[in-house]
Amino acid sequence: MERMQTAVHGAEANDSPDDPTRGRKPDRSDGGMVENPTSLLGTTACVEPAGELAPAAREALPARLRRGGPDPDAIMRSLAARQHGVVARAQLLEAGVPAHAIDHRLARRRIDLVHRGVYRVGPAALPHERELAAVLAYGSSAVLSHRSAALLHGLVAASSCDATVDVIVAGGHRTPLPGLRVHEVSCLPADEVTIVDGIPVTVPARTLLDLAGQGDLRALEQAMAQAERAGLAPRADLARLATRHQHRRGMAAIRRLLAAGTEPAFTRSEAEIRFLALVRKAQLPTPATNAALCGYEVDFLWRAEGLVVEIDGFAFHASSAAFERDRRRDGVLAASGFRVLRVTWRQISGEPEALLVRLAQALVQRRG
Repeated sequence: MERMQTAVHGAEANDSPDDPTRGRKPDRSDGGMVENPTSLLGTTACVEPAGELAPAAREALPARLRRGGPDPDAIMRSLAARQHGVVARAQLLEAGVPAHAIDHRLARRRIDLVHRGVYRVGPAALPHERELAAVLAYGSSAVLSHRSAALLHGLVAASSCDATVDVIVAGGHRTPLPGLRVHEVSCLPADEVTIVDGIPVTVPARTLLDLAGQGDLRALEQAMAQAERAGLAPRADLARLATRHQHRRGMAAIRRLLAAGTEPAFTRSEAEIRFLALVRKAQLPTPATNAALCGYEVDFLWRAEGLVVEIDGFAFHASSAAFERDRRRDGVLAASGFRVLRVTWRQISGEPEALLVRLAQALVQRRG
C-alpha cells in the first residue's frame, strides 16, 4: 500500500547533511525496483539526485577545476547551471568543496537553503527549481510524481493549489520535508520512470494511475485525454500498467475510461464539463469535444447530425470582439451545412431539463 506524508511548514532554519531516510519499510510491492532511476539521465549533469557527482558531471566542470584545487564558487555555479539552479550538499562534497566552505556560504547567504542538504545558487528561483530540489532532497530513489508530474508533462494546468511538490520515494520510510508530499512505495519499476528537463519523473501512463488514486475523476478524464492528444500515453501502455497495478485505488476508473466506446473528453471550462455530464446522463449521442471543423475548433460536434454546440462562458465570450468573432464563425459553419446551437452557463446550471429538450430536438433535425 502506498504511504503518503506531507510537510507544508516553512523552510528549516538549520541545515544538516543528514539524509532524511530512516526506519521501517512500506508494505507494497510492485515488481522490479529502480535502484537508481536517475541513471536514465545519460550525460546530463544531474544524473545522481542522491547527491553524488556523476562522472559526466565531473567532466562537465571546467578543466582548471578538475586539474587544480577546488574553486567552491565555480563548482557551485557549474553544477547549478545544469540543475535548474540547485545543488546537493553531497554533490559539492564529492566534487571537493570542503564542508566549511559550504557552511560559510550558507551563513553569508551566498547560497540559500531550499531543503535539508539542497541549496539554491543564484539570487532567484528558476523554473522547475522546486521539482528538482524535491528529488535531490530524497536521493536516487526519488522521482517527481502525481500532480507535480502531471504538470511537468503538460497533462494539467497550473493552479494555486500546486504549492506542494509530490515525489515518490522507493524503499524505506522518509521524514517529510517542508513543502513536499512524499508517497512511499517499496519499489518502482524502471519502465515507469523517465527524464523530463533533467528531472526524474514518472512516465505519463504511471502519472495517470497516480492521479486516479487521488479520486478526482474529472481531473483524471481531462489529463488522460490530454495525454492521448499529445501522444504521451497510448492506451496500450495505460492498460498494461493498469493490469500490473490492478489492486491499486482508482483502477476501476481507469478501466472504465479505457473501455470500448468511452473516449475521454477533453474540456476546457467548467461549463463544458457540466454540459457534457448532462448529455451523458440523458443518454444522448456522445459528441466529439473540442473538434476541428472548417478551420475552427468547436466545443461539441455531432457530425452525422450536422450540429455544433458552442458554450458561451464568462471567460471566453465576454467581450464585444469575441461576440463578433463567434458570429462570423457561426456564419462559416452554417454555410458548410452545420447548425450552431449556443448554450449559456445559466442554461446549463439553472435550466438543464429545458436545455436537454432543446438539444434532443436539434439532434433529430438532421441536415436536409
